[in-house]
Amino acid sequence: MSSSDIFIGETIGTAVLILLGGGVCAAVTLKASKARNAGWLAITFGWGFAVLTAVYISAPLSGAHLNPAVTLALAIKDNDFSNVATYWGGQLLGALIGATLVWVAYYGQFHAHLTDREIVGGPGAQATKTKAVEAQETGAGPVLGIFSTGPEIRNVVQNLATEIIGTVVLILAVLTQGLNDNGNGLGTLGALITSLVVVSIGLSLGGPTGYAINPARDLGPRIVHALLPLPNKGGSDWSYAWIPVVGPLIGGAIAAGIYNVAFA
Repeated sequence: MSSSDIFIGETIGTAVLILLGGGVCAAVTLKASKARNAGWLAITFGWGFAVLTAVYISAPLSGAHLNPAVTLALAIKDNDFSNVATYWGGQLLGALIGATLVWVAYYGQFHAHLTDREIVGGPGAQATKTKAVEAQETGAGPVLGIFSTGPEIRNVVQNLATEIIGTVVLILAVLTQGLNDNGNGLGTLGALITSLVVVSIGLSLGGPTGYAINPARDLGPRIVHALLPLPNKGGSDWSYAWIPVVGPLIGGAIAAGIYNVAFA
């Protein structure tokens, strides 16, 4: 496959991934959304279906990595780093586009949510600790969770370990389940199995950090959150942002090593 096919495929696929994954987070979080408060099950299955849809769309062009950790693991497995930059560039651009489309699709809901005094604080808000106060303490605004992940308990070692562990599980599933004929991405059966693995990771390991397990999935939307003209949006929590980038990359490298030792 050509570099242009890789870049286009990863851009389109990652945009769809973030549109549908971020979309379910918006649907569950925002005021005036019919799915508000649908809960963690809706989010985990929404992300799983997002992976499935994005893989089927982009696989013919790029092999559907859609995740810098997947690209790194495949490069280590095959000892071929020639296309890593092209994959990563498409993935980051796609994540930026997908996150922007979530904002467009939920534009009215974002405005209603971020102008509600009970949510962002101000006169008339509850006397107890408000979301605005929490944002000042953590650096995370009230809708940042729609765009990127954040920990329930801030512990650098635990948070990093959680992202590494979750990513190792994901990448081992990718490497062992139905790679396509060229060995450079997921085949049809592998796409289905891996989407279910993403649901499993979310249900079992998503509680501590929100399971980024994908650097582009977290970094691209976090950049969009920082740039969008959202009222009362609060901070983008850049002090935490390195963990969902570095953790999955470490996890991808470890998984590739395990695969080469145990399965190759």
